[in-house]
Amino acid sequence: MKTLIVLLVAMLAVTPLTAKAEFEPVRDESTFRSLVEGRELARFGVRLQVLPQGQITGRGFGMRVGGMWEWRDGFFCRTLEFGSSGDPYNCQLVLRDGNTLRFISDQGQGDYADLRLR
Repeated sequence: MKTLIVLLVAMLAVTPLTAKAEFEPVRDESTFRSLVEGRELARFGVRLQVLPQGQITGRGFGMRVGGMWEWRDGFFCRTLEFGSSGDPYNCQLVLRDGNTLRFISDQGQGDYADLRLR
């Protein structure tokens, strides 16, 4: 089980660089909400929904994933819980390239994960 949790965190944390990505910042909450409303964020074995009421729900590699989110000072700030583990509160820079959202931890200074809008 620990190996599965480590794998889930790793998959959500780092994505290889893409050659011609042209990511643009998502600057405000209303734009972010319009992108994720009624859609799913997907990557490999992970499928998440960012709900308007501030919840995050979904599944990752067969485990239930949940959390809370808010938009604060231009950043997507969230907590995540999966299995018996979790990821602490972190504010992330959000970038967009077509149907891909890139979430960069630590206000744009840390690791990133690319998730497809479906």
